[in-house]
Amino acid sequence: MQQPTFLSRLMHGLDQFSEWTGNFISWLTLAMVLVTFVVVVMRYLFNTGNIALQESVIYMHSFVFLLGAAYTLKHDGHVRVDIFYRPMGEKGKAIINLIGTLCLLLPVAGFILYISWDYVASSWALKEGSQEAGGLDFRYILKGAIIAMPVIIILQGIAELIRSILILAGKEHLLKQDEEHAL
Repeated sequence: MQQPTFLSRLMHGLDQFSEWTGNFISWLTLAMVLVTFVVVVMRYLFNTGNIALQESVIYMHSFVFLLGAAYTLKHDGHVRVDIFYRPMGEKGKAIINLIGTLCLLLPVAGFILYISWDYVASSWALKEGSQEAGGLDFRYILKGAIIAMPVIIILQGIAELIRSILILAGKEHLLKQDEEHAL
């Protein structure tokens, strides 16, 4: 058996990080359902509301999408037009993935990081809270996820880039189940 290289270990480490964050964040979907249920019960059975609970659903929903993006990328869950991609072989897919990662994924994620930095930094400097009376005072944390998303997308993009390079070099192969859902 071939000894794993530094690049191979790095790729698997980044994959594991995306897997961990995705599994951790996925629990927020259950929390969203439960909190939404509580909000509905409070509203229609007890004729009362709670702004903080309602805002917490928005926060959780945002975290699921922003912080779950790298997990989705790892599992090839993003939208793709794959008329040509699907029938390609392993090396053809690796070439497409390499070009897509270098020309689209990394530049767009870097742009999002760059353009949102000042917006998020000013929110953190002000410790921005809710505009609603009784709302959550942690809007700056929510906005921090705007920075976290491109960072974790870039990390997973690096893993995908390494995977493509290793496949093209003949040192890595897609697993059977991954071939059907290759990035």
